[in-house]
Amino acid sequence: KERGWRPLGLEPSQHAAEYARGLGLEIEQCFLERDTIEHYRGRFDVVNLSKVLEHVPQPATILELAASTLRPGGIICLVVPNDYNPLQLALRDGCDYDPWWVAPPHHINYFNPDSLSGLVERCGFEVLVVETTFPIDLFLLMGENYVADGSLGRACHAKRKALELNLERAGRSDLKQALYQSFAEHGLGREVVLYARLPA
Repeated sequence: KERGWRPLGLEPSQHAAEYARGLGLEIEQCFLERDTIEHYRGRFDVVNLSKVLEHVPQPATILELAASTLRPGGIICLVVPNDYNPLQLALRDGCDYDPWWVAPPHHINYFNPDSLSGLVERCGFEVLVVETTFPIDLFLLMGENYVADGSLGRACHAKRKALELNLERAGRSDLKQALYQSFAEHGLGREVVLYARLPA
């Protein structure tokens, strides 16, 4: 909003919708589904689905519905957990960690950069950028067991934030982006962040 966008949020949770409205955001309490989609057809330049696809029974259907809300050439941004990544598998197989990232019934789909890219392409989008967020699991491999100790998790998160903020202060956001795109090429990183375009 502060940068000139006219955002609209679709939020199924009444509590979350009310909270967001309290922040001054325009929110409609509804699901992104066929019964409600006609009102939004071709209306948006950008759709952001952050931490959605891992929760829904048919992620391809959600992507198709999102595509129908975009204008030709519109952009979609997706964020999903990067589960079963090589660091998690190393922790499971070599360090006796149980797969803490498996979270039924809340997470019913599990993605990595390749599987998310393939799904997005099958749904008619052109993938533009794939990157990941910081591979926080590195701290586990260094002996910081934040899975067992929540206070360690907060400390590790603070270190990750410091890294990113210090790169920004140094004017090196380009380095951060290149680093995170490189992580994605190797399947590393806590979350996959993907940008794609709907063909014009």
